[in-house]
Amino acid sequence: MAQPLSQTTIDTVKATVPAMAQHGRGIVAEMYNRLLTDPEIRTLFNQSHQNGDSPQHAALTNAILAYAQNIENLPVMAAAVERIANKHVGLQIEPRHYDHVASALLGAIEGVLKEAATGEVIRAWGEAYWFLANILIDREEQLYQETATSEGGWRGWREFRIDRRIQESADVMSFILKPADGKPVLKHKPGQYLSFDLEVPGADKLRRNYSISSGPSNEFYRITVKREQGGLASTWLHEQAVEGTVINAAAPAGEFFLKSGLEAEVVLLSAGVGLTPMISMLEDLAANSRSATYLHATQNSRHHVMPDMARSLSRRCVTFFEDPSAEDREAANFDVEGRITPEWLARNTSTDRAEYYICGPKGFMAMAVNGLKAAGVDENRIFYEFFGPAQELDAA
Repeated sequence: MAQPLSQTTIDTVKATVPAMAQHGRGIVAEMYNRLLTDPEIRTLFNQSHQNGDSPQHAALTNAILAYAQNIENLPVMAAAVERIANKHVGLQIEPRHYDHVASALLGAIEGVLKEAATGEVIRAWGEAYWFLANILIDREEQLYQETATSEGGWRGWREFRIDRRIQESADVMSFILKPADGKPVLKHKPGQYLSFDLEVPGADKLRRNYSISSGPSNEFYRITVKREQGGLASTWLHEQAVEGTVINAAAPAGEFFLKSGLEAEVVLLSAGVGLTPMISMLEDLAANSRSATYLHATQNSRHHVMPDMARSLSRRCVTFFEDPSAEDREAANFDVEGRITPEWLARNTSTDRAEYYICGPKGFMAMAVNGLKAAGVDENRIFYEFFGPAQELDAA
């Protein structure tokens, strides 16, 4: 168990809040510059998140500032700690990696704040860092052991063979993954993801997370991947990862998953490729004779993935096309033209009792989460998953 922080450390860290608010992005950018010089550490990060107005940098900046602001009231950080621990387990973060981060973070604080980064400030942030790091290390070890000792579970990387490829739409493909050793796999919680250690020719090793798009099974997993423009991993999967290709995967992880054993009305809400965890949830709900309302938004039929499956598995399925073609209108293969709006959700779903599960791009997520809260839905009935680095949802 982590030793409590000293009052001196608490006071010193809190005193740096204004400086961290002003210089946080610079500190985080410098921290990543230092971290990414190490090839082993570089592999752990998606390099597409390091460029320009990086969402990963913004997310970490917000997290560091929130930690400093709440250092006397850390229970408010519990949800964030759980999310981070799950991400780390998916990426196979080990205790030794924390030494690299400590060195990079403290060096960045000293380099950016210069004379303001006194010995007292660096000592305080060092103590604060290791206090939180030890909490994460302990929780991550619990998660590693839970998955390793469960039926079909494992620790570290396990080889999976691509058994089948399914072209779902113009830019989305599903991959059926079966364990190379032929043994059972861990039944995931619907909504969780797999992390992959990919060997892509001409590139460094790549670590990527993809939601599992199949219901729980001890025989296989399915992932459904959108080909992103310039995306090294998604392009390799679409173009070169043929049937029979072996890839390394970590055990299922993630704190966004369908709650079991509850009789509450379930509303699943997604946009674009955010449907992947929803299909997993729908398969599980149907297998357990539970019904759900499924609301999905996409551009048009060219980008609509698994429509027949979604309709067959849900009690009520409403499809929104933002830009339907003339053929779409003639075929009447969607329900509502335009985007999902907070007003539509308030009018057409049971905001007084339903549980909402949401996944999609940031703007869509902000609309849905903030719209539902404005409609009176309690935060305890709203669950959501981000693509990429988790960020706070605001009305902007």
